[in-house]
Amino acid sequence: MKILKRDVRWLLVGRLVVVSSLFVAAVVIQLATSSFLPLAPFYFLIISVYVSGVGFLLLLLFDTHFRAQAFAQVLIDLAVVTGLVYISGGIGGQLHFLYVFAIIAAGLVLGGRAAFITAALSSILFGALADSLAYGWIPYFRPDQAPETGIGFALYTVFTAWGLFFVIAILVSQLSSSLRKTREALATAQKAIEAREREAAAGRASAFVAHEIRNPLAAISGSIQVLQGDLALNEEQARLMAIVVKESRRVSQSIEQFLSMAGPGKQTYSAFKLSEPLIETLTMLRMGGELSDQIIVKGNYSAEDITYFGSPGQFKQVFWNLIGNALKAMPDGGELSVDFGRPKKNALSIRIVDSGRGMTAEERARMFEPFYTRFEGGRGLGMAVVRQILDSYAGKIEVQSEPWVGTDVLITLPYREMPRPGEAGTEAGRR
Repeated sequence: MKILKRDVRWLLVGRLVVVSSLFVAAVVIQLATSSFLPLAPFYFLIISVYVSGVGFLLLLLFDTHFRAQAFAQVLIDLAVVTGLVYISGGIGGQLHFLYVFAIIAAGLVLGGRAAFITAALSSILFGALADSLAYGWIPYFRPDQAPETGIGFALYTVFTAWGLFFVIAILVSQLSSSLRKTREALATAQKAIEAREREAAAGRASAFVAHEIRNPLAAISGSIQVLQGDLALNEEQARLMAIVVKESRRVSQSIEQFLSMAGPGKQTYSAFKLSEPLIETLTMLRMGGELSDQIIVKGNYSAEDITYFGSPGQFKQVFWNLIGNALKAMPDGGELSVDFGRPKKNALSIRIVDSGRGMTAEERARMFEPFYTRFEGGRGLGMAVVRQILDSYAGKIEVQSEPWVGTDVLITLPYREMPRPGEAGTEAGRR
């Protein structure tokens, strides 16, 4: 358990508050009685705690061994408490409850194990003091403090105190564990919030730059295509212009995906057949050459007549990215299966399975990270866009994959039907 400077500082403040309370109580008692009470040893112990507090304060300023400092404070506190118990009359006094404060402090600052160690030390010190007084090995602080009860009462008091010490240690250990987990969760959440804020700021700036690039890029691509039709080009010139157009489209597609991830715009939802954007995607991939004749496409997607209320364009993006990755994983051919289903009345499932090269556990863990890609020439934006779209539908995506076995992608979405008249059919996709 990591000990922070703040924890040791609070331990120092807490012990001074307790000791100050005892000091004030002693002064009040002394002033309230006409007889003199021999409290010089009591004041000596109180002053020793203040002096050690000053020493620990200096250590806190110049030393970084906070755990050792905390242990030293607890040990000194146990010694002081034992002295106070002796002065108050041993088992006949009422100050052995002060051991509890040391146990609580050790548990909260040093952790559950320290609480049990402190409880054990408290039991040993209190038991040794009680036995020494009961058997006459050491005299009582004042002769009138010797109890008239026998050894049985002493043992009962000691065992009761021991039970109390360890019960407190158990409770403090559980509380310490809960506090530590809560603190870690808060720290993680804070880091996540800060990271998202940085990503959002970078995304807005990058989206502005991407938007400014997209318009002149479209003008360049359009001008080249016009020149292709108007000019008599030789074979080399035609090939170079075709490269310019192809690369312009590729960069434009990258910009579209980046803009979609950085800040998706307003989406107009409508009822559509789920198979339509999938078939359009497969057609475009086949015409573009990505879906070759070596890939066998199967599944029930064309037979299942499922109507869904959403954005066909978003689902086309999902299919394009998922199937595109599946095809890249099968450069020498293979099988691609796409199936739709209704596992529950209010749920929709989409399963895409390929027989490609699969993924390692590390690749699977990072596949949704922006700008992470497994493929040469990839941009690493597609899967981030897929998850963002599915999140907007309150859906989830599960991926199972093994190297050289294939990849199984299961998407589960809440089933959405056409809203009743009067309900909004347009939803903002901006996040």
